[in-house]
Amino acid sequence: QVHLVESGGGLVQAGGSLRLSCAASGRVFSINGWYWYRQAPGKQRELVADITRNGLTNYAASVKGRFTISRDDAKNTVYLQMNSLKPEDTAVYYCNADQFDDSDDPILVDYWGQGTQVTVSA
Repeated sequence: QVHLVESGGGLVQAGGSLRLSCAASGRVFSINGWYWYRQAPGKQRELVADITRNGLTNYAASVKGRFTISRDDAKNTVYLQMNSLKPEDTAVYYCNADQFDDSDDPILVDYWGQGTQVTVSA
């Protein structure tokens, strides 16, 4: 089992910055992809950013140019640097990761963190 623990959330004024971290522990072999999702009250969970094993990144249109995802494979950790925050960025942010299991016919298994609250005041 892989455990993901997010940190770095909090309350910030509009225009401010926060840096989220998510560390994987347990039966970590080699994280394939890392993903940050968010869910605002009354809304569906949405993909914010992701990064592949090779470092290719993808961002939601609403955060492009303001958020940066990065990974440190030596630490089994992913980061989300969030700049120029807006009240509409307020949500619970969830970390997601996938890796192939160690079976003879490996399958991709994904894991979720418990979420961290980000609140941006106007």
